[in-house]
Amino acid sequence: MRILMFGRGPIATIYGRVLHAAGHDVEFYVRPGRAAEYGNEVQLDWIDGRRKPFGRRVRETFRTSLRESIDPHDGFDLIVLSVGHHRLAEASAFLAPRLGTAKVLVFGNLWEEPLAAVSPLPADRLVFGFPQAGGGFRADGVLWGALLPSIILGTPDTSPGPREQEILTLFRQAGIDVRQEEDMRGWLWLHFIADAGMFAQGMRSGSLANMIGDRRAFRDAFLTTRELLPVIEARGVDLGRHRGAMLPYRMPRLIAAAVGAATALIPVTRRSLAAHTDPNAPEALAVIEDTRREARLLAIATPRLDR
Repeated sequence: MRILMFGRGPIATIYGRVLHAAGHDVEFYVRPGRAAEYGNEVQLDWIDGRRKPFGRRVRETFRTSLRESIDPHDGFDLIVLSVGHHRLAEASAFLAPRLGTAKVLVFGNLWEEPLAAVSPLPADRLVFGFPQAGGGFRADGVLWGALLPSIILGTPDTSPGPREQEILTLFRQAGIDVRQEEDMRGWLWLHFIADAGMFAQGMRSGSLANMIGDRRAFRDAFLTTRELLPVIEARGVDLGRHRGAMLPYRMPRLIAAAVGAATALIPVTRRSLAAHTDPNAPEALAVIEDTRREARLLAIATPRLDR
């Protein structure tokens, strides 16, 4: 399959590397002028969570094929759109006239109605998913990251349509399991407020990296998210459809102890937070502000988040 990763950030680079290793033709779109800045290779130091039970550390050089333009005749089968939610409108408007016959995997946070968030793109080309990888570039340019063994993919029912099935097969052939969510809209919004809780606590702790092993910090993050649950309920989310994802907010002390221990002891879990040393990253600030704005619009008090 011919695949275009939109950008060369941590998520795009990690999944681009994995899909390339599985035999696919992978290129990266970067803004004009960035190809010379980035060069044609990237150094990775990452934990490959596909290697059970706790993942395997991989240090390698990954040669990347960068392009600074996209044309509808380029012949891509799939474009992976993984950008901050505050950049989705801009990226979608840019891609719409350049798609050709490509499908688009929208791969990340959403806070609007899913189709509205990427409205310039044709609905019959879209698949919604969520990565389970993380990391960041260190000062020396090395990508310090981690890949968990699965991704989330949204499907309308337990029998995915042809577009979803093609993406599901693509990732499974690369050794990545796919967890299917029937209520992807609700799951994405629940994840969004979970991020708001984590990012707010990251600001209090000094960074997400500083939360590693700190069960009190995770408990406080979960309590912040718990006060935000009425926001997504008011938007029509049935929390009963997400019982597993709700556990940290129903049992914050118990789950926080487990998560704190996991981030301290399990390399793939620890690494996913370790690179996040900036508490004021643009996406983090945008998630917090958009959540607060919606809560105010719905007249829902959020004292923990406001602090």
